[in-house]
Order: sequence, then structure tokens, then C-alpha cells
Amino acid sequence: MASCKDGKSVMDNGKYVRYTPEQVEALERLYHDCPKPSSMRRQQLIRECPILSNIEPKQIKVWFQNRRCREKQRKEASRLQTVNRKLTAMNKLLMEENDRLQKQVSQLVYENGYFRRQTHSTPLATKDTSCESVVTSGQHHLTSQHPPRDASPAGLLSTAEETLTEFLSKATGTAVEWVQMPGMKPGPDSIGIIAISHGCTGVAARACGLVGLEPTRVSEILKDRPSWFRDCRTVDVINVLPTANGGTIELLYMQLYAPTTLAPARDFWLLRYTTVMDDGSLVVCERSLGNTQNGPSMPPVPNFVRAEILPSGYLIRPCEGGGSIIHIVDHMNLEAWCVPEVLRPLYESSAVLAQKTTVAALRYLRQIAQEVSQTNVTNWGRRPAALRALGQRLSRGFNEALNGLADEGWSMLDSDGMDDVAILVNSSPDKLMGLNLSFANGFSSMSNAVMCAKASMLLQNVPPAILLRFLREHRSEWADNNIDAYAAAAIKVGPCSLPGARVGNFGGQVILPLAHTVEHEELLEVIKLEGHSPEDAIMPRDMFLLQLCSGMDENAVGTCAELVFAPIDASFADDAPLLPSGFRIISLESGKEASSPNRTLDLTSALETGPVENKVANDLHTVGGTSRSVMTIAFQFAFESHMQESVASMARQYVRSVISSVQRVALALSPSHLGSHGGLRSPLGTPEAHTLARWICQSYRCFLGVELLKANTDQGSESILKGLWHHSDAIICCSAKALPVFTFANQAGLDMLETTLVALQDITLEKIFDDHGKKNLCTEFPQIMQQGFACLQGGICLSSMSRPISYERAVAWKVMNEEDTAHCICFMFVNWSFV
Repeated sequence: MASCKDGKSVMDNGKYVRYTPEQVEALERLYHDCPKPSSMRRQQLIRECPILSNIEPKQIKVWFQNRRCREKQRKEASRLQTVNRKLTAMNKLLMEENDRLQKQVSQLVYENGYFRRQTHSTPLATKDTSCESVVTSGQHHLTSQHPPRDASPAGLLSTAEETLTEFLSKATGTAVEWVQMPGMKPGPDSIGIIAISHGCTGVAARACGLVGLEPTRVSEILKDRPSWFRDCRTVDVINVLPTANGGTIELLYMQLYAPTTLAPARDFWLLRYTTVMDDGSLVVCERSLGNTQNGPSMPPVPNFVRAEILPSGYLIRPCEGGGSIIHIVDHMNLEAWCVPEVLRPLYESSAVLAQKTTVAALRYLRQIAQEVSQTNVTNWGRRPAALRALGQRLSRGFNEALNGLADEGWSMLDSDGMDDVAILVNSSPDKLMGLNLSFANGFSSMSNAVMCAKASMLLQNVPPAILLRFLREHRSEWADNNIDAYAAAAIKVGPCSLPGARVGNFGGQVILPLAHTVEHEELLEVIKLEGHSPEDAIMPRDMFLLQLCSGMDENAVGTCAELVFAPIDASFADDAPLLPSGFRIISLESGKEASSPNRTLDLTSALETGPVENKVANDLHTVGGTSRSVMTIAFQFAFESHMQESVASMARQYVRSVISSVQRVALALSPSHLGSHGGLRSPLGTPEAHTLARWICQSYRCFLGVELLKANTDQGSESILKGLWHHSDAIICCSAKALPVFTFANQAGLDMLETTLVALQDITLEKIFDDHGKKNLCTEFPQIMQQGFACLQGGICLSSMSRPISYERAVAWKVMNEEDTAHCICFMFVNWSFV
């Protein structure tokens, strides 16, 4: 076969095979059902379709080959056209950005010359004719104190036009000095051009990007802030005023959830102006309204701090070939003075604002555009929009529990005297609607209340993304501390559901992904906890959790890592009730190098106002170190209200056990693995560890004829263990059994496997090798047992978190004990690195 065009094929002998339109139509139908039929299937097609009976099977094969080729060419042509349109639009954006930067440079040069001629600093005002913005020497008029505003329609229109001018001066002018956000380089595959403010009042971020949606659709999505901004609790439209130019002025009241229990929530009283520019661009801009004359105002709301949005918004322009070019500006004053000093970076960082709000808006738009272009369903028959809605429900439910606001039905229970875990109860009908939880073992409960146990702690020198991945992959490290006792007690007095816990004994977890990702930033999945039968149960019980993971990119700046989950039924519906629980880890000092004190985290108080809050702030502030993050834990429990006291006691104990486990895991994952005197921590300091280290080195010298450690191994066992622990190559021991399980690893080995000494025993040897590595291992294993050692070729293996690792070569040898029998097998991976 040489080529094919329309209804004819060219065979190898140069003769054309012509097809009738009916035959082509029949073949097309068959192609859509099965684009690559086997030989048997092609013969079956000829038998089942009489119109193809005069065509040979070989000709059918050629037709399908050429049809696949044309399909591939068509898709590639379409892809290249899309890339070309994207590059053209991106080039336009970059040219505009270059013009803006040139204006900014000229402005800075002018101001520099002016100040050189002055003996003291005076405000300097210049006109930016490109966007009619007024720029001063670092203090812009847009942040000054305004007199009481006129709230009449004419006064509001004047405020709206002023807001429009100031917003455009930030979006396309030089009213704010923008610098490129670290780690966000522009390019054809990037999400857009991301910049953060430098030296302006408050925090500000700006983004320019391309989205495959029409401007009006983009405007609708962005104005519906709760749909894409997970921290947005509500946006209420108080009043709408049309303008003479066809635009609208809206008066809004907005509330944002607090990201941690250590700070109050924020609210805003806003004016939003939507209009169409002369060039066809659509603009949605907004600003906070201060004290107004002759108009509505929003009084202070309990448990909220009134924050300010400085002129911000969206400039949306139609793009040639479809889609939109969008400029986003977020500029806020979040009133950082009212939070503990250690938390102020969350409210004073433009990078945090950019990731949480500005970039989140662009990502959401791109996700919607992708969903519109791909109509196929995903796993479980759910479309992407339904999966996204599940993720939003998990996130919103977690924020509700974490904030515990009174108008949602939450009330605080009295402390038990320790003040480390706060307990809240909610008996609101809205909260409980549809909650009828049941267990697979026959116990059932009509729950009429929900309890939330929450706490916060400071983490030292533990990257949030790494800790989150560990909590996700190794649930047994934190979720099953005496859970059987708590579950049994809850069933006898309740029953109630324990978030993330075992109802009975669980042998392991199985992750069932729902194939839902957003720019590789978010993952929605189902966790199946496989049950074993406890003594008092008739049959094993499995438990299912719907789980949301985000912030797993440890290189991202200003992000927070979240692991949120909720118990579900095995065949739950999209509108099934959810009680989300989980962890949120927020970096407080992004981008700084960790200096490693001995203390890794400090458990803080539960987050009430008054003296307790001051104690929390002091505790957080006194902990040393340069790389810090705050972790907030919130777990929800459904229970029967008459058992409130018993369930509250159980919840406190359960959350405290989780906190203790997280502390241990965080300490193990910290870069600092040495104690205050340089000694190795238990269990490395045990006599068993010293003995094993001596056996490893002696066996290596016996079988390979060289020393494993550069230092003299005749010195003390403590020195041998230290040398082995700090060896640059990854050294890992596994049991000499049919299914080898890891029993020991040095520091490099733990880093390579991304695990701890405690969790090491959960990993089997075969899990870390790919197919090629397993084949090599099966070939060399008999040699290891007979000869005592073997050298393995370099290749790829996997960490416990499924990250690929390349290694130059590996050496394996038998470790012999005092009786000269094989105690274990030791592997040394040379020059390993994450791919």
C-alpha cells in the first residue's frame, strides 16, 4: 500500500481499489466502532456487511490503515493550528507587556532624576497617557483616604468610572510596579504571565493569559466567585443599577473563609462595575466602599474583620480565532494587624494572593474551556463538571468546619482544661439534611448532630508538599492509633462515624483515582480501606473515602497543601451528604532555605479568642527556625446528640492521637535527623542497629573484597553505624524471604524511597522496581544467594510515593549473622536521583 485518498486505495502493485459511496459510508461506520480491527474482525465485517462482500480482507486492512493515517494527520493539523493561534496571542501579550515595562523603566528613570535634584522627598505626579493613570513616588492616590462618598446613582457612577481608570492603570499601565512571580515563567505552555507587586500598599497580583472561552462567558464565570475561589463563602448582590452606557453597577457584600483556626474570617463591602470599552473589550472592575453618604452601608459583622479591595478586576478582550485574552488584577489590604505576628506572611504576601486567587481564576477558566472542548465522560460515568462539583463540596465543607461560624449553626463546647483541641457542635437542620449514616456490619444510626474537633500546630523544616504526600500514601501512620477501641466505644454509645479511621481492622488502602486533575495541581480520588474481621464481627468490612489532594508540587511558591476526605457509601450519589475532614498545611516563609533546629514542630492551642489565642501566638512566635508552616486539622463526626459528652471525649482523644502521629511523621521527614548531641535517634541508636551495621560492613568486605566505609571499620560500633547512616549511596536491607520486605535503610535510602524507618516495613522489594528491574532481579537473585553478591545494571525504580528514580548501578549482597547464615539481603544504589 502506498497512499489513500477519499474512496480509493493504491495497492502495492499500483492498482487502485475504488469504493462506492455506500461502501465508504459503511466502512466509516465500522471505523468509528472499531478503528483498528483484527484479521478475524475484518473477516467478520465482510460476512456481516454484504455491501463489502466483493472487497478482499487485505484491501479492508489497507483502507483502515489509511483511514487511521488521515485521522492522525487531521488531528496533528488541528493541533498545530491551535498552537499557532496560541503563540500568536501570546506574542501579542508579550509585546504589550514589553511596552508596559518600557514605560515603567522610563517612569523610574524620570523619578530617579527628579529625586537627585531634590534635597528631600516630595510626591511626584506624572501622567500615563496610555491608560490615564496617576503615578506617584511609591504612594499612589488610589490608596489614599477618601472623604465620605456620595451613594446616589450619580455618585456611584463617578466612583465606578474612577475605579475603572485606576484598574486599567494597574492592568496595562504603570500604576503598580510589577515583578515576575518566582517560579512562574511565561511561555506557550505556561498558564500565563504572572506578576506580583513590589513596594505598593497592601498585596497585589496580576495575570495575563489566554482562555478558550468567549468574553461574556469568561465574565459570567469570574463574577461567580464562589464557584472558583474555594475560600469565598458568599457573594450577595445588594443592589443593581444600570448605567447609560449599557453597563451595570452592583453593590456587593462578600465573605471569605479564614485559612486557619488562628485567624478570623474576612468580609468586604464592594462596588462592582461591568462595562464594554470602545474597542469591544469587556471590563469587570471592583473596589471597596468606605463610609458613604445618602446610601446603603454594611455594618460590622461578628467574627469577621472588614478588609479592603483596592481597584481590581478583569479586562477581557476577544482573541482572533476564538477565545479571550484576559488581564486579571487582585489588589487587597487584608488587615494583617489582627492576626498573630507569625501568621502575617499569609496576609502580607503578594505571592500567596497570586496563587490562591489570581492563578486560581486562570486555572479554573482553562479547566472549563477544556471541559467544553472534551465531551467524553470519565470514570464512574461522571462528567468533569460533576467531579469538580464533588471537589468543591469537599473543600467548602472543610472550610465550614474549620471556621465554625455561628450563623451556620456551630457552637463551641467548654474545654476539658487542656485547650489543645477545640470542639464545636452543629445541630442545624441544614447541616444534617440527608445524614443517615450506616455501617456495612449492620449497625445504623439516625444522627442528629455533627461534631467538629480542630487544632493547629507549627511545623519546622518540613516541606508541606512532602508531608502531604506522606499522609496520603501512608494513612496507617496516622489514622489507626487505637482506633478499634474508639470505634467500638462509639458504636456502643452512638454509634458515630470516625473520619479517616478504621471501623474494625483495616489491612491496607487501595487508591481508586477518578482521573480528575486541574493543571496537575489537584487530585480527586476514592480510597478503599480493606477490612479484616475483628473478633466480634461476622465478616470483613471495607470503608470508602472520597479524597481531595492539592498543593503536591513542592516547587510552587505561595501554595498550601490540603488533604481533605469524607466517608462515602460504595455507590454514593453526586448529591450524597458529605462530612469532610482533613489537613491543611500553609507555608509561612516560601522560598527560604530551612535551617534545621532540633525541634521540628510545636503543638499549639485550639484557637479560641482572648487569652488562648494570645498563648497560641506566643507559642508560634517562640519556636526557632527559618522554614515554617502552619498545619490545621479539622475532623467532623456524626453522632446522636444525647451522647454528646461521650463522643466529645472520644473526639478529643482521637484528634490528639492524630496530632501525635503527625508530629512523629513530621520529625522523621525533617532534614534534621540528628539529636542535640549529634547522636542518632532511636531506633538507630539501639544495640540491634549497631549489630546490623557491623554485619552489613563485614559481609560486604567478605563477598566483594573491599571496604564499604572509607573509615576503619575496626573502630567502635557507634562509628560504624554513623558511617553507614551518612553514606552517600542509598543502602537498603530486605528480608531474605520469598516476598522480600524492607527492614532497614540509611538516610540516603529513606530519602530515595521517600519514607521513614517506621513505614519502611510496609514496602516490598518488588514494588520499587519497574518491569526491567524485576527481570534483572529475578535473573540475579539466585547468584546473590549462591555466590553471595551480584551487580545489577542501572535503571529506574520507584519511591513509595511512585516518583521515578534513576540509578547508575546497584550492588546486592548477603548479610551474614554470627551463625554464618543469611540474615537479610542488602542493596546499594549508586548515584541515584529523582527523574
